[in-house]
Amino acid sequence: MSALLTNVAALAAASGLSYSVALLSVALVSVVSRTPARRRDARATLALLLRRAPRA
Repeated sequence: MSALLTNVAALAAASGLSYSVALLSVALVSVVSRTPARRRDARATLALLLRRAPRA
């Protein structure tokens, strides 16, 4: 049981890290990109990635 929890924790950490790297790279593109179209696309992607659940 202990090994399973360790594996689940490692998988959760890896998933969180990869999501953070994806967010950072898209945010960087949205700021640094030369063309307005690419910046707009990157901002739209950020909006999708950071979408929050509506409050009840």
